[in-house]
Amino acid sequence: MVQAYILIQTEVGKASTVAGTISKIPGVIQAEDVTGPYDVIVRAQSDTVDELGRMVVAKVQQVDGITRTLTCPVVHL
Repeated sequence: MVQAYILIQTEVGKASTVAGTISKIPGVIQAEDVTGPYDVIVRAQSDTVDELGRMVVAKVQQVDGITRTLTCPVVHL
């Protein structure tokens, strides 16, 4: 199992809508709108890194109102 945090910047006023939409995507554990340099932080999981990448590109980045994403895979050192 691969998990990652996805940091998202949105258009002004869209954070709540984006978080709500993303929270319904399969594989998303949690989506919260936050303050600071990012507007939404998502925790997601998938079986492989490739599946995670497909989720981010094909589903998350297609949500209306998103301007930029940064995916941070969780590592266990």
